[in-house]
Amino acid sequence: MAKRDYYDVLGVPRNAGAEELKKAYRRLALQYHPDRNPDDPEAEERFKEASEAYAILADPDKRTRYDRFGHQGVGAGAEGFPGGAGFQDFADIFGDLFGDLFGARAGRRTRGQRGADLRYNLEVELGDLLETREVPIEVPRMVRCETCSGSGARAGTQPERCPRCRGTGQAIFQQGLFRISRPCDGCTGSGWVVTDPCPECRGSGRLEGQRTLKVRIPAGVEDGMRLRLSGEGEAGIGGGPAGDLYVVIGVRPHTLFTREGPDLQCEVPISLVQAALGAEIEVPTLEGRVALRVPEGTQPGKVMRLRGRGLPSLRSGDRGDQYVRIFVEVPTKLSEEQRRLLERFAELSGEEVSPVTKGFLDKLRDLFD
Repeated sequence: MAKRDYYDVLGVPRNAGAEELKKAYRRLALQYHPDRNPDDPEAEERFKEASEAYAILADPDKRTRYDRFGHQGVGAGAEGFPGGAGFQDFADIFGDLFGDLFGARAGRRTRGQRGADLRYNLEVELGDLLETREVPIEVPRMVRCETCSGSGARAGTQPERCPRCRGTGQAIFQQGLFRISRPCDGCTGSGWVVTDPCPECRGSGRLEGQRTLKVRIPAGVEDGMRLRLSGEGEAGIGGGPAGDLYVVIGVRPHTLFTREGPDLQCEVPISLVQAALGAEIEVPTLEGRVALRVPEGTQPGKVMRLRGRGLPSLRSGDRGDQYVRIFVEVPTKLSEEQRRLLERFAELSGEEVSPVTKGFLDKLRDLFD
C-alpha cells in the first residue's frame, strides 16, 4: 500500500513551522497511543504513521529531501527515529504525553499522598430550610498522628529518601524509545521511606479518629445537593494533604407538603356546605396556620395561592409561594333531618339549575341520541 503524504498524515500545510508540527504530532500521539487504545491495530498503525511523519518533518535535512524527492528521498521511513534537534523534540513531546497518560512526569517529586475524600449523608426536615443554619456532625476518619506530625517517623528522626527511585516517587521503565513512568514500589510514590517508624501510628502517620464539624446549610437547599468542605476528609499519607469532605443533603418527605423548587403544594379538605356557601378556613404552612377565604361555589380541585409562604430560593433568597388544592368531602353518614333537607334541596334545585350537571347531561344526550 502506498505511503500517505507526511503532511497529510499530520494534517498540516507544507509550510508549517516547527511548533505547528510538534502540536499536530502531539495531538495525534495522545489520540492514538497504544496505552489509550489497547488491542486496536488501527490506532497502533496510525500512531506509528504519525511518529514516522514527524520524525522526517522535524529534521530540517530530511524534510528538505522529502520536499524535493518525496518518500524516495528519505528511504523507507523513520525506523529508529531522527537524532539531533529532532530527538530533543521527541523527548519534550513524550515527556508531556506520559504526563497526560499516567498523571505524573518522570522526575516529579511527591511529598506524600493526598488523603481520601469522604462522603457524609445529612438528612434535614423541610421546615429546616426556611433559614440558613449550622448543623453539627461527627465524622469518623483517619486523622494525622500528632506524635510524629504525620511523617510516620519516630520523634527525632526523619523519613529518608527512597533508594529505589532516589526520591522521585516514580519508577521509569525503558522500552526502546518510550519511557514509561509508574509509582515506585519502594515508597508507594511518595519518594520517602520510614526506617524508624513512630510507635503511635506504626509509621503510617495517621490514626483512626473522629471530628465534630459544623456544616452551614443554606436556606432553600435542594435535595441531593453536595456541600464541599475542603481539607476535612482523611489525613494524607506521609505528610500529604488531606482530602475533602462532601456532605450530601437529603430532605425528608413531609406529611402535608410536596415541593417544586421554592414552591410548596398541599391539599386541604372542606365540607360540601363550605364549598357551596363559601367560608374562611385555616390552612397549614411551614410557619403555622393562616386564614384562607374560600369563595362560594368553589369546585373540587380548585387551586389557591398563598404568596410568599413557600421556601427561600437558593439563588435569590426570595420566598416561593404555597399552592392549596381544595377537595370537597362528601358526607357518608347523614341523619334523617340532614337527608330530608338534602332531598328538599334537590327537589328545589332540579337538574337544570346546576350548570355543571346540566352540561354533562347534555353531552350524554348528544352522544346517545
